[in-house]
Amino acid sequence: MADSLKDQMVAGFKVTSIATLASRVLGMLRDMATGALFGLTAGGVLDALVVAFRIPNLFRRLFGEGALSACYLPVLSRELERDRDAAWQLATATFAALSIVLLAAVLLGEAMIALLYRSYGDVAGLRLLLGLSATLLPYTIVICIAGQLASTLYAFMHFTIPALAPVVLNVVWIVAVLWIAPAISDDKPTQAYVLAICILAAGVLQMSMHLPPLWRRGYRFQLNWRQSRKSLTTIAAGLVPTLFGLAVTQLNTLVDSMLAWGLARTPHSGAIITWLPGTIAYPVEQGAAAAVYYGERMYQFPLGVLGATVATVVFPLLAQHAARGDQQRLADDLTLGLRLVAFLAIPASAGLILLAQPIALLLFQRGEFTVNDAQRSGTMIAWYASGVWAYCALPLLVRGFYCIDDHRSPVRLGLAAVGVNLLMNLTLIWSLGEIALALSTAVAAAVQVAGLILLFARRAGTLGATALWRTHRQTFAATLLMSLACYALMQQFPSGETSSSRLLAVVIPSLASIGVYLVVAKILGSDELRLLLRRKRA
Repeated sequence: MADSLKDQMVAGFKVTSIATLASRVLGMLRDMATGALFGLTAGGVLDALVVAFRIPNLFRRLFGEGALSACYLPVLSRELERDRDAAWQLATATFAALSIVLLAAVLLGEAMIALLYRSYGDVAGLRLLLGLSATLLPYTIVICIAGQLASTLYAFMHFTIPALAPVVLNVVWIVAVLWIAPAISDDKPTQAYVLAICILAAGVLQMSMHLPPLWRRGYRFQLNWRQSRKSLTTIAAGLVPTLFGLAVTQLNTLVDSMLAWGLARTPHSGAIITWLPGTIAYPVEQGAAAAVYYGERMYQFPLGVLGATVATVVFPLLAQHAARGDQQRLADDLTLGLRLVAFLAIPASAGLILLAQPIALLLFQRGEFTVNDAQRSGTMIAWYASGVWAYCALPLLVRGFYCIDDHRSPVRLGLAAVGVNLLMNLTLIWSLGEIALALSTAVAAAVQVAGLILLFARRAGTLGATALWRTHRQTFAATLLMSLACYALMQQFPSGETSSSRLLAVVIPSLASIGVYLVVAKILGSDELRLLLRRKRA
């Protein structure tokens, strides 16, 4: 890869990772505040809220930022290489088509929710879930359009505004939880509805903030269906397989959440599942869906800061190389991206496993969120964290397949991963309880990554196997020493009852572990560390 492209990739990674880190920190604060307001088991309000938010959030991840970006960005890059006016026409046509499709989908969803509410509205827990789902569903429209606008900015190698957009949601969410909702009502379900309305307002702001930088780059609303029809057809044809290829981890955690909610024993349900034959007891307790949510939120932290950032920065370069027919640079960029993922995500996975319980106690145990709630969440964090390295590799690998025009392999392996997750969930939840849900998702992601790597090598055969092996060998050695140092310090700084002791129990082992890892990586001569530390050339 040319030095200028390496500099461009690293500069984009630094900007995006810093902005994403700020967003993730605010996200943790938002979860702390939400947990303190609602608690894990107080009437099932938090369970209903997180399940209702998963539907539009899933659309954001898969459609707005996932499948649409994966199909749209390569086509837009080709148009930019050919004719900038045609590229703006494509951006406008995609915006219009997406708005129409999303509006129709939301109206259909609202109608289905209304029918369910009419039939099951007398069930207290389900009534709240349906009401919050109806309130939050329109968030799908604005956040998916925001994703399309962000992808347009990626084509110009502009990453800052898209990376900052989630900050808006987190800030509005925190303000709503700390001040707006408590000021309006003391009733927990009412507070949840107030929060849902504030989330909608945040979505409008997230969408709007992408428009000024696009305008400065020459974007104008130029709707020409005839001119853009061929490109739109190409994008639409790839959406379904791309959607499923990128959807697997999110679909698996959605399945986890639904099973945790549907198979949880509540004060009103009794101990036996009445809708199953025999005398089968509920395998999990109330609050399992929220525990799954908090476990997912914590593994999303390194996934967003590291894995998604690498994929976000590398993918526009892959699309450019594909548009120019430069297969060698495409392979070089993909290999470098996988090396960066390994260097960053493997130690992150190990560190999150070790520090799961101290982190949960520090972040969540306050207000209605009890010590037992925090311990349950910490256990879920640790089991989900075992798959962080795989979750981080998936977005980049799947996009690599799309750039060699192979949309089928990610779908086939995605089906296999969903099958593995569902089979393990339904088999293990009766003996392992809620941790089976996290374990199954991690194993399914690992299976999918292994399959994608093997198939890509068979299809393309151009990945730098020697460089990848060297990176993994050095990374595992540094991670092992880092983990030993982290464990030793955890014995010296256990989590206590005070906030200061809990803060020290997380901060000191974390900082020391990062230091040990970087020193060992430096001693071992890590190329990835050298690349990340070097400055952009003049």
